[in-house]
Amino acid sequence: MIRLDPVPNSLAPPPTVPAWALTPGSRASEADAAFQAGAALASLDRLARAQPPSAGVWRQRLALNCAAASMRLAGRVEDAAALRDAWYLRATTADPGPAGAILGAWRQLVLQPHIYYPDRLEKIVDQLGLHWDGKKLGDLCTAIENLSQRPAPFAASAIAAHVVATLPDSELFAWWLADLVLAQSLRWPRPLPLLMAQAFGPAFRAEGGGKRIRPGEDGFERAVCVALVQAAAEACRMAAELLRRADKLLAVAPKLRAKGAGDVIFLLLNEDAVSGSVTTKNLSRFAARRLFERLQQLEALRELSGRPSFRLFGL
Repeated sequence: MIRLDPVPNSLAPPPTVPAWALTPGSRASEADAAFQAGAALASLDRLARAQPPSAGVWRQRLALNCAAASMRLAGRVEDAAALRDAWYLRATTADPGPAGAILGAWRQLVLQPHIYYPDRLEKIVDQLGLHWDGKKLGDLCTAIENLSQRPAPFAASAIAAHVVATLPDSELFAWWLADLVLAQSLRWPRPLPLLMAQAFGPAFRAEGGGKRIRPGEDGFERAVCVALVQAAAEACRMAAELLRRADKLLAVAPKLRAKGAGDVIFLLLNEDAVSGSVTTKNLSRFAARRLFERLQQLEALRELSGRPSFRLFGL
């Protein structure tokens, strides 16, 4: 059985974005928006550096949210539920399809530090269904390096604008890279997927509800700051809820008799979802089904698909 570490107390209570920073930012100046973004990111900073038991699933849920928002840019119709199916209801080595590959790119963002060598970026653009040649990727790495001293929101907006100026059909990659550069500027251990989930929201609408503000357009830097306030607030709320659910799961763990229960608990704490037919070296498919039934009875997890078969479970 996998040993479960004690629950740390460093996030009691979990951080929240100050109420004053959440005031509507549509009329805020760029300086005001940047100040509010700084306050929001300071709250999020504690979560980005901490390792509560739910850190893994929290990051994967953020990745799923950004992947679902990415579908609109990619001209696809999959929602979060369809993306979960594409990723979790496949053989481990099977191709997840174009939509699942985009989810895979966002998952990769949270699984690795903020590294940006050309080979890694080449794999990401391939997953996103885009094409960049080696020279452009090398130039892009140089551009990232040159942004290292800029304030984090402005570094993120600058790299997004640079990507779209280089190849206008690469906006999806621009949002992915913006979160990586944000993490680099803030010296977070790993990036958090934040901005893509806000790209079609109010922060990026011109005054009066006009067209969407794209990377590099007038008002984009201010819009990124406003979006980061909302993204940080949502991420903090999600983290608090998942920490509460993780505490409940860990509290019932001693009641579980299945030999492979520790393996499943580890997966539930680190993955957005776990297939109801998961197997490990210590757990058969039949035993997994019984374990999930027991955890549902104890109200320690949720069934996420709403189906009677091919079920997915998570916090």
